[in-house]
Amino acid sequence: MTPHLSRRTLLLASAAAAVAPAVLPGAASAATRAASGAPYAAYWYPDSFPAGTPGPGITWRSLKAWRAEDDADLAFNSATVPLARRFTPVPVNTTARAGQARIQSLVSFAPTAGNPSQGSATADHYALTHWSYLDELVFWGGSSGEGLVLAPNAPVVDAAHRHGVPVLGSVFLPPVAYGGDLRWTRDLVQKDSFGRFPLAERLVAVAAAYGFDGWFINAETGGGDAELAADMTGFLKELTALGRPKGLRVCWYDSMTVSGSVSWQGALNDRNRPFFQAADSMFVDFRWSRSTLAASGRTAEQLGRSRYALWAGVDVEANGWNRSVDWDAIIPVNTPDVVSLGFYRPEWTRNHLPAGRTPAQFHAADDRFWSGQSLDPSRPAPGDPWRAPALAVADRSTVDTLPFATVFNTGHGLRWYERGKVTSDAPWNHLGVQDRMPSRQWVVRTTGQRPTVAYDFGDAWHGGSSLLVGGTLTAPTTLDLYACRLPLTADTVVELVHRSESAGVTVELALATAEPAGPGQPHPYTYVPLAAPGRGWTTTTVRLTGLSGTVRALGVRLTGTGGPVTWRLGSLAVRDKAAQNPSAPAGLRITAAAGGDLRFAWQPAPGAVRHHTLHRVLPDGTRRFLGATCQRAYFVPGLRPEQGESAARFELRAVGELYTASTPVTATHPW
Repeated sequence: MTPHLSRRTLLLASAAAAVAPAVLPGAASAATRAASGAPYAAYWYPDSFPAGTPGPGITWRSLKAWRAEDDADLAFNSATVPLARRFTPVPVNTTARAGQARIQSLVSFAPTAGNPSQGSATADHYALTHWSYLDELVFWGGSSGEGLVLAPNAPVVDAAHRHGVPVLGSVFLPPVAYGGDLRWTRDLVQKDSFGRFPLAERLVAVAAAYGFDGWFINAETGGGDAELAADMTGFLKELTALGRPKGLRVCWYDSMTVSGSVSWQGALNDRNRPFFQAADSMFVDFRWSRSTLAASGRTAEQLGRSRYALWAGVDVEANGWNRSVDWDAIIPVNTPDVVSLGFYRPEWTRNHLPAGRTPAQFHAADDRFWSGQSLDPSRPAPGDPWRAPALAVADRSTVDTLPFATVFNTGHGLRWYERGKVTSDAPWNHLGVQDRMPSRQWVVRTTGQRPTVAYDFGDAWHGGSSLLVGGTLTAPTTLDLYACRLPLTADTVVELVHRSESAGVTVELALATAEPAGPGQPHPYTYVPLAAPGRGWTTTTVRLTGLSGTVRALGVRLTGTGGPVTWRLGSLAVRDKAAQNPSAPAGLRITAAAGGDLRFAWQPAPGAVRHHTLHRVLPDGTRRFLGATCQRAYFVPGLRPEQGESAARFELRAVGELYTASTPVTATHPW
């Protein structure tokens, strides 16, 4: 086992086995939260448990015993956003390819136990925004002392689905050296009296109930034999067959071999071929070489499979973009891609930053990882040894239906804003309310000095962030924002909410109804002048008179008239009908209370609803934001009576795609 594998297994299998999970800033202990009814992402053992008793804040559960009707947290953990369809626009550079290598990411968002179902009270979170380069995300984790089967939490799935990215849960059977027990492997592949695999059916039922897209199977417990390997192959076949009608995927990790031993091959070969044939794809262990990947691709095609169903593992957990990688073994520059690319732990972009890191620092690092050293996919930095995904894989978009709106909300923030006003000064994260993010961060076209472009958390129109452009503009500067396929009608309008924090900038809407002439070429934009932005938020509505066809790209053009520019975009919307308020939800009620820890539930409103917001109405009549969710239940911890308050009052609203809100439904909680 190589050193990076030792770190990986140690982290997942032993670090949390005997201690309570880490406590987020400002939160109660895991044990206290569990006792008060806080919901968490689900995790199980296949069937039997370890010896002894679970540690603080850990609950041992059997997957075999799970039933949806008995799951008290199902409403908190079930994703509601359907998997969006995607299209591939003309690439912004000449190196990114469509239809060849794809990217899978294995991401650990939190510990196995104590992973909040619906976000938490901190802005320090891996709030990925570069979804356009991902083909698949694996909700990575597992621990011999907590649980081995992880269902992704709803915020991750909802955010990924909004961008067209499937999410897989993980099954981790750890090495014996790190707490693994071969009986858990035998539990997983046990058969009933009819020769069927009951836990394969259970995994499909979990994915269907929770709304995610399949499973990543990682069997690294040694000591098996050929009979166990045959059972594992049969289990994979049944899991794949049962899941396929429901749109589920199964990915196999290069670990167990046909002899039943664990021997990481770094290749697709005769020792692991049956597992690959039984699944939809395979993550090739980090031991690959140029020759083994080339041979693996050929083997996949000989089996009638795509070579791009193989993910060549690249471990970035320790060094991120400083990792030395033989890129030409996977995604060569001058010949077709060999196989696909599998990133292990790209949340390094957050984790390597020092304590006290800010959301802005995280996004700066994440932009560097995904877009490259230049921070602009259309202008690759010469000599950068890190072959950023944006330079290798064509981006994709889901912006193809009206109405479309974004408030550039990244899914975490230092405060919560509504119509430019702070309605909560508490930090937060909840990926489920993240917007569809710009697919190319950040393409800036200018003959002059390039300004900085970034998500900013110091002010927002709605949510927790806005888009900030700053610098001295020595020439007109166009910022590409969204590749899209939005139908134009006589009634189509574009609405922007923006503000200038400096004098001397003119702003134009950039809109293209045709594709670029070729990869790396600019869009043929039409520029529509906007009213001059004020120091406060300014709403501008643009009618697209004289244009027809399909909107292929949206952006803005800024021109400076002297001095540094600081300009902020808070909202961008395209619609062909007047914004309508959604219908109100119904039946808001408090289903459980322990002191000031409350569980809420309701019936969703009919029609299109983006998410729900929950506010507390204070005695003076002001509203304080408590949270937002795409689910039909929400948990609020640690509420206390206000002075002179005999009962707390709450309002729940449905929020539509254009960020209009319904009338409220109310509930009270007596103190």
